Amino acid sequence: MSRSISMKQQIPFRIHPRVFAALGEDLVTNDVVAILELVKNSYDAFATRVDVVFRKSDRIGSYLDIKDNGVGMNRATIEDAWCVVATPYRQNNPIATSGKKTRRVVGEKGLGRLSAARLGKKLRMLTKSDSEPCWLVKVDWSALSEEESLDKCFVTCRPFTGTLPFEETGTRLRILHLYSDWRTDQIDDLAENLARLISPFSKVDDFAIHLIAPDSEQDETVSTEIVAPEFLSHPPYLIRGQVTSKGEVKARYEFHPVAGGRSRLCSVSITWSDIRKESEFAEKLKEDSPGCGPFEFEIRAWDIGSDDTRDIAEHFDIAKGNIRRAIRAHKGISVYRDAILVIPKSEENRDWLGLDLRRVSRVGNRLSTSQIVGYVSITASDNRRIQDTSDRENLARNAAVFAFEEILKAIVATLEAQRDEDRRKPGDQVKLRALLQDISGQDLVEEVTAIADEGGTAQEALVRVKDFNAKLELVREALKTRFVYYSRLATVGTIAQMLVHEIRNRTTAISRFLRSTRKGRWTTERDREFESQLTLAEQSVQSLETLADTFAPLASRGFRRGRRDSIVEESISRCVSLLEADLSKGSVTISGPPSTRTEVAVDPGELDAVVLNILNNALYWISKSDRKQRMEIAVRKIQDGKRARVTISDSGPGVAEADAEKIFLPGVTRKPGGIGMGLTVAAELVSEYGGRLTLVQPGKLDGATFTFDLPMKV
Repeated sequence: MSRSISMKQQIPFRIHPRVFAALGEDLVTNDVVAILELVKNSYDAFATRVDVVFRKSDRIGSYLDIKDNGVGMNRATIEDAWCVVATPYRQNNPIATSGKKTRRVVGEKGLGRLSAARLGKKLRMLTKSDSEPCWLVKVDWSALSEEESLDKCFVTCRPFTGTLPFEETGTRLRILHLYSDWRTDQIDDLAENLARLISPFSKVDDFAIHLIAPDSEQDETVSTEIVAPEFLSHPPYLIRGQVTSKGEVKARYEFHPVAGGRSRLCSVSITWSDIRKESEFAEKLKEDSPGCGPFEFEIRAWDIGSDDTRDIAEHFDIAKGNIRRAIRAHKGISVYRDAILVIPKSEENRDWLGLDLRRVSRVGNRLSTSQIVGYVSITASDNRRIQDTSDRENLARNAAVFAFEEILKAIVATLEAQRDEDRRKPGDQVKLRALLQDISGQDLVEEVTAIADEGGTAQEALVRVKDFNAKLELVREALKTRFVYYSRLATVGTIAQMLVHEIRNRTTAISRFLRSTRKGRWTTERDREFESQLTLAEQSVQSLETLADTFAPLASRGFRRGRRDSIVEESISRCVSLLEADLSKGSVTISGPPSTRTEVAVDPGELDAVVLNILNNALYWISKSDRKQRMEIAVRKIQDGKRARVTISDSGPGVAEADAEKIFLPGVTRKPGGIGMGLTVAAELVSEYGGRLTLVQPGKLDGATFTFDLPMKV
C-alpha cells in the first residue's frame, strides 16, 4: 500500500516567536547600545528631554524607566508601527514635526522594541499623544518566546487611568526583570556613551539626557544632565572643516597649548586627486569624485603623557586621574547623521577606521585612537550611500564608504603632520623629575593595563611600547646635554656653604660690637643721629642672620625636604626686602603680596630661592623697558585648597615668541654674562614639590607673567 505525499506548490514562511530574543541578542550588541537605541527613539519622537532612571521597588524589584516628553503615540501608531518589527514607518516618514519645528529621525530600521526585549523580560509602556488618552501597553517577552507561532503573540493595550508621569505628552518605557545587574562600571560606561550620543558641534540644543543610577536617592526632578567634560571642547590640537562632493578638503588647523604660550592657526587644503594618489587602494577609488557626498568634520587630539594630563587638570581644575578616562570614553572618530550618533556604538568598534593598526608601521608622529576625539557630521539627504549595518556597529561596505574612510585617514594624517611641528618633545621638558618620570615606565604600565582591561589587541600594546622606546631615546639625549648644567648646581651648593659660613663669621663680630656700643648713653643731637645709624646696622645684621638661617639647611649635607614649612607671603616680603635697594633705584612699584597667610609644605630656603630668581629676572628686564616700572604679585588657592598658586607679573618687554619655549632650559639666557640657570633652578625646585613653573603669554602687565604652584600644608 503506497503513502500519498502532499505536493503543495506554495509553502508559507513561519517565524518562531523566539525571534524577539534572538534578534535582540544579534542586532543589539550589548545593553548599553540597547539603551542608546531607545534614547534615540525619544529623539525621533521630538522629545526635548529624556530621563534614564534605574530604580528598585519592594513590589516589582529592579526596573529601568526611559521617559521622555516627546509627541507620544496614538492607538493607530501603536498598532500599525510600534507592533510591527522592522517597520518601514520611519523610513517612509523621515521627518518628525512638532509645531513649526522639524527633526530628521535617526531610527529607520524599526528595531527599537528589540532593544527593550534585550534589557528585560517584561515591558510596561505608557504613551500619550495630544489627540488621544494615555495608552498602557504591556509586553511579556519571555511569554512570547514560549508560544509556538506568531499568530498567538499579542500585546495588551488599554487606556490608562492613573496619574500621568509627564505633563502633556510623552512616552515612558518601564522595563522589568532586568537581565543585567548594572554594576558601577556599566553605569559609568552608559553615562560616557550617552554623552557621545549628541554631536558636540551640532546645532542640537533642545535635547537633554539625564541619568539616575541604581540605588541613587536622587530625585528625578533634579537629576544631573549628561554632558561631556569641558576640557574635551578645548583640545591643544584641532582640525576642522568641510569636504565637498568632489572630495576636496577645506580645513583649518589650530594649536592652543593648554599651559599657555603661542597659539598657531593655518589653513589646509587637500584635493581628491592627492588623497587617491596617496592611498594604497588607489585602484579601488573613482578618479572624478569619491561618491560619498559632502560632510563636515572636527578632530581633536591630545598628548597624554604625565605632564600633559597635569596641565589639563590644573587648567580646568579637575582630577588628573579623570583626564585619560574621559578621553578614552570619547576616543576615536564618531560619525553623526543629522546630529545623532551612527557609529561606533560599542567600545570594541572605536577603531573602526583602523588608526591603531596603521600606526604600528610608524609610531613617530602618528596618533592612536586613545589620543583623539573626532566628530564627522553627515546628513541623510547628502550622504545616502553611507549607511550603517543592521547591528548599528559598522558602515555597510561599498565604494562610497571606502572613499569616505580614505578621506578621513588623509585628514588625520594632516593633523599628525601639523601637530608634529607644535608638540612638546620629551627632550624639551624643563624639569628633571619629568624626564625621570618618562623613563619610569609607569605611564606605559597604565596604558597597557587599560588596553588589556578594555579587551585590546597585542598590536595596540605594541604601539605603546614603541612609543615608550622612542621616548627613552629622546630622554637619554636630553640627560646627556644636561649633565654639565647640573654639575654647576653642585658648585652652587658649595658656594652656598661658603656664603653661609662667611655671613655668620662676620655678623658674629659685628653683633658683639653693636651690643657693646648699645651700653653707652646718647644725649646730644649728634649722639641721637649715631643711635639711629646704630639701629639700622642692627637691623641689617639681623637681616643677614635671618638670610643665613633660611639658606643654612640647603648648604647642609643632611638637608631633607619636609622638615620646615613656609608662609608664602612672608617669603615674598623677605625677598622684596633683600632687593629693596634695586627696587628703589629703579622706582619700581610693587602691588602685593596680599595680607593673607598661605602656609605651604615647602622649605623656606627653597621657596625664597624660587621667588628671588623670578624677582631678579623681572627687575633686570623692567630696567630695559620704557614703560612705567611695575610688578604685581598674587597668591591664591587652587584644586579645592590643596595647592597654592603664585603669580608674578612685570611691565618689562616680555619674552619673545622665539624664546618662550626655551627660557627654562639650562644655559639659555639673553642677559650679557648670564649663565642661564636662574629660571632652570626655580623650575627644578618647584618641580620637586610636584608643581610647574609656567610662562603666561601675554603677561598681565604687558610684560612677563610667571606662575608656579606649591602644595598646601596639610
